[in-house]
Amino acid sequence: MAANNSNWKDTLVHLFALATRLEGEGQYNLAKLTRAAADSLCRQSAYPIEIPADKDKLTADIRQTIETLSHLDVSAELLSAMKQSVDTFAQGGLPLITTAPHPYVCRICGHLTLTPPTGPCPACGAWAETFQIFMPNYWFDALEPPAALECLRQTPFVVEKLIEGLSDETLNRIPPDGGWAIRNTLGHLRDAQGVLDFRVNLFLKELHPVLESKAVFAWAKNETERPPSVHDIFEAYRTSRAETLRKLESLPLSDWWRTGKHEEFGTITLRQQVSYFAAHESTHLSQIRALRD
Repeated sequence: MAANNSNWKDTLVHLFALATRLEGEGQYNLAKLTRAAADSLCRQSAYPIEIPADKDKLTADIRQTIETLSHLDVSAELLSAMKQSVDTFAQGGLPLITTAPHPYVCRICGHLTLTPPTGPCPACGAWAETFQIFMPNYWFDALEPPAALECLRQTPFVVEKLIEGLSDETLNRIPPDGGWAIRNTLGHLRDAQGVLDFRVNLFLKELHPVLESKAVFAWAKNETERPPSVHDIFEAYRTSRAETLRKLESLPLSDWWRTGKHEEFGTITLRQQVSYFAAHESTHLSQIRALRD
């Protein structure tokens, strides 16, 4: 963050105000540049901050943040949802959509609600359709069907190239921070692919299927059903992916907008689910490369 915190904050707020004015003038390209500058400043400042990974310390950090937000002009509805969600997290669970609904923020004045707006903003009168919805992850809408299919098709080849020639010692080596070895990352990709294939089948067989929440991230270090080798893990991943692609490539485009009810994320389409898994995989490619190097 810049040395002068006050100046940094004033500049950030001014960028948002400027973007809103520019949009009002129809200067959308200039507005997008100012919003990008604001987002970049925030991410640059957040990147070096070390947030604790220890569960108890992370829980304490979240509770302290909620306390700080309670003294600012933040929606009481949002604070309540955050408190319930951190309680669930502290107990080892995942906050579901019933506890943590999607937030909707008025793009004009910043009014926030956890209920889908059906009328004008109560603060500034902006129309309901102008509110911005905050989804759990950008992955849901990162890729349209052709791009998602291409990503799903190419990622196994990229992974194969990244692990080519690596010894078992390298593939199983735990990094200094105690995180995942390459083996764990590949196991995670295999597990996530299995969930994707299962859900694609549900979308094809049922109308508005219920999609159970799966803590796939937590499975990566579970060795109770450990395959004999990293090669077996990769082959299981690649074989399952080929089957999923066969199903998806045979679908008419309209079927990509079939909906399901996700316990954690609410109503989502098959398009969003495929985009989610395809984009998610890309985030692990740099992880494998860093571990390899």
